[in-house]
Amino acid sequence: MNRIYILFSLVACMVLGTAANAQTGSIEGSIQTADQQPAAFAKVKLVNSAFGAATDETGHFKFDRVQPGTYALVVSYLGSEQSQEVTVSARNTSQVNITLTQTERQLQEVVISTNVNTYNPFQSSKSLRVVTPLMELPQNVQIVNQSVLQDQQVLNMLEGVQRNVSGAQKLEHWDNYARINIRGTQATPFRNGMNVQLSSWSPLTEDMAMVEQIEFVKGPAGFMLANGQPGGMYNVVTKKPSGVNRGSAALTVGSFDTYRAEVDLDGVLTQNGKLRYRLNVAGQLAGSHRDFEYNNRYVFAPVLQYLIDDNTKLTVEYTDQQVETSMIGGNYAFSARGYGDLPVNFTTSEANLDPTTMREQNVLVQFEHHLNDNWTVHAQAGYLHYEQEGQSLWPWGIAAENDSMMQRGISIWDALGFSQNGQAWVNGQIETGPITHRIMGGIDGNFRDYFADWNQGAALGGAFNIYNPVYGTIPTSEVPQWDREQDIRERGVRYTQGSTGLYVQDELGFLDNKLRVTLAGRYTQNHYLNPYSGNATDDKFTPRVGLSFSYAEDAAVYALYDQVFLANTGLDWAGNNFDPVTGTNIELGVKQQFFDGAWMASLSAYQIIKQNVLTADLEHADPTTGQFVFSRTNGEQRVQGIELDVRGEIFENFELIFNYAYTDAQVTEDAFPELVGTDVPGASKHIQNTWVNYQIASGALKGLRASVGYTFLGDRSTWAAFDDTEAGLPDYFRLDGAIGYQHGKFSVGLNVNNLLDEFLYSGAPSWGMYYWQTEPGRNYRLRIGYTF
Repeated sequence: MNRIYILFSLVACMVLGTAANAQTGSIEGSIQTADQQPAAFAKVKLVNSAFGAATDETGHFKFDRVQPGTYALVVSYLGSEQSQEVTVSARNTSQVNITLTQTERQLQEVVISTNVNTYNPFQSSKSLRVVTPLMELPQNVQIVNQSVLQDQQVLNMLEGVQRNVSGAQKLEHWDNYARINIRGTQATPFRNGMNVQLSSWSPLTEDMAMVEQIEFVKGPAGFMLANGQPGGMYNVVTKKPSGVNRGSAALTVGSFDTYRAEVDLDGVLTQNGKLRYRLNVAGQLAGSHRDFEYNNRYVFAPVLQYLIDDNTKLTVEYTDQQVETSMIGGNYAFSARGYGDLPVNFTTSEANLDPTTMREQNVLVQFEHHLNDNWTVHAQAGYLHYEQEGQSLWPWGIAAENDSMMQRGISIWDALGFSQNGQAWVNGQIETGPITHRIMGGIDGNFRDYFADWNQGAALGGAFNIYNPVYGTIPTSEVPQWDREQDIRERGVRYTQGSTGLYVQDELGFLDNKLRVTLAGRYTQNHYLNPYSGNATDDKFTPRVGLSFSYAEDAAVYALYDQVFLANTGLDWAGNNFDPVTGTNIELGVKQQFFDGAWMASLSAYQIIKQNVLTADLEHADPTTGQFVFSRTNGEQRVQGIELDVRGEIFENFELIFNYAYTDAQVTEDAFPELVGTDVPGASKHIQNTWVNYQIASGALKGLRASVGYTFLGDRSTWAAFDDTEAGLPDYFRLDGAIGYQHGKFSVGLNVNNLLDEFLYSGAPSWGMYYWQTEPGRNYRLRIGYTF
């Protein structure tokens, strides 16, 4: 039925396209500095149109399907702006080659007096595969770039990145990974277009020193990037060489004995500019608002890029992230009485417990070749190695006769993981009569092997009074020690997963590309082997249909239909495999640019239905423990909502990020009728974020900026199972502010988070008690930077 529907849509669209007879032209060109250096990643905007993009590494850009007429082409590069008039005629390509009036070094020294369009990117990275501008893409995609990350002083993925995207919500963490939920499900983590999730507690959260931007894609984005959760995914894009000789260094100090240094070096290694490099190094020591808690990290990220010729380049990237953190699990509070009845700095940890160490090494090789002006071939391969040695804390229980007393438990937590990814795809553009085609097709595969040892555990000391805690009573000699003589491959539990996918997409353009119809299909095969999941393979063909119509030069409406397909790992009580999660996604939206693309607003409505969702099996208890630990696949969830995103320069030098999401996530089918209609865990009904930034562009206070932002979450459900018998979480409001100043090469910024010093936390019920994690009270960061 689906294939018939796609065929019918294709025939109807071709008939419509035959009626299109208007003609358009193109603009192609290059930008260079006065000393003939390529202006890499310069912003190019066609005034009074929706066309805007960034030049590539060679300073090249191209706009297709431009209406005939005379335009002003504006180039923004390193704080400098320059414009040139260009005339477009039908069926012709207008060549524009602009040489800026300043050299690259002079441009580096320009005082940036305005942040034009820094919060509103025009285009996603190449690692998302699509070359369609965000305005024309029939999907909700939001990008958080360097300008935003620096203004908010975000140091890693755990620190409020989600506030910049509608409906994104950070859930619990173990100091090593970030769990972000979108549209009622965990967002699948990607890095440079590759799935890097080894387990439920991965990947190691990215340090922002190596990050260029973070792309949030809503809905079953797995069509292009291998299967992921239906709510969406986020793609971390790491920094690459720009071909411009430049660098920066920064020092940060802050609350809780936070000290950080970072260096970013970017440039060319040969006179002909063909061999380029990028090197990011950062080190950090950081304490916490909880006693005995710290997180020290180091990142080393070199990149080499070689331009083989004008059409071909090879990029090799290595990333080494190392973290030493205090006892995992000590950042949770527990009580049988309810949430939030312990101090903000409460911990179950001790000063003499060994730390947990984590190291992630990642090698990425990328190849890109332009066959001609219309066709480009990409290939990339990645290898990720993760190792962890440490332990975790979790209570064995709270005494029924005295709910002040807890028995703390401690267990080993060692892990070893490997991930291999290989991808190849092609982007192209052709015309068949009046119809244009943006074609994308490719193949991807990944294999993940993960070993974990939780199998050694013991009590930590005697009874512990959570309302009157006394620390330091357990001698180091009495702290349990773990047997690590065997390799973790022998003593640990093994989880193996992999998938292979083939996909093809054609975006057909009609009426001079004002109407765009996307027809696509993907075949995915999942395979997995582990003691808890058995040995199984499942596969599915999933179609994708999109529609986008530009009813004005700077406005478009869109519709999208695609399907959900996701592996359901595990075994039921009888040892049988689960069927995969399936379902559908429908999304409608509108996008509008204002003031020549200075800011953009998007509004979307969606509905996701998932079948074969795992639910608790309350008919079969574990014969050993008597606990109900098994699951069954007879659940269905419906997640629907509305999302609004506004970002960009609303007024001159006044930038805004505003977003709101209404999310209605409910269980619609379950083996137990009383659970139907309950909330899906980890989905707040109302999420609203605002961040405003203003910078003075002239006068005695030139370079001074001020920012303020807040996050509100209302009708919060808990992290874990929620059946309406447990109280939900209270509403959440956090207010942050910042001031900064830039003069020449120097900059300074002071950020103060939780200005109102609110008691903020999130949590869930668990085995007869409540557990939660607090955020720090009012705290600050001071950053001093220098560019060269």
